[in-house]
Amino acid sequence: MNIKILTPEYVVFEGEVDSILLPGKSGQFQIFKNHAAIVSALVNGKVKIYTDKVGAAYEKYLTKETEAKSAFSYEIKSGVLEFNNDKGIILCE
Repeated sequence: MNIKILTPEYVVFEGEVDSILLPGKSGQFQIFKNHAAIVSALVNGKVKIYTDKVGAAYEKYLTKETEAKSAFSYEIKSGVLEFNNDKGIILCE
């Protein structure tokens, strides 16, 4: 599935991921391939993406997680997620 993480200043990440873990208003939730369409508000916390490869342009924004060799995170204050047809966009600050 394809995920794009955007802030007003720059593109944090854009690419194929295996799954993504998000800080929702009612707690963390995870999205995998073929997830139902969803729009959700996001709160302060880490957005974690699970992928085998991150482009060099995005490495400066993402933090490598020690829990898994293919996990990267980005700290957000708030945001919104829209996910449909295996494509997601996260607008955050």
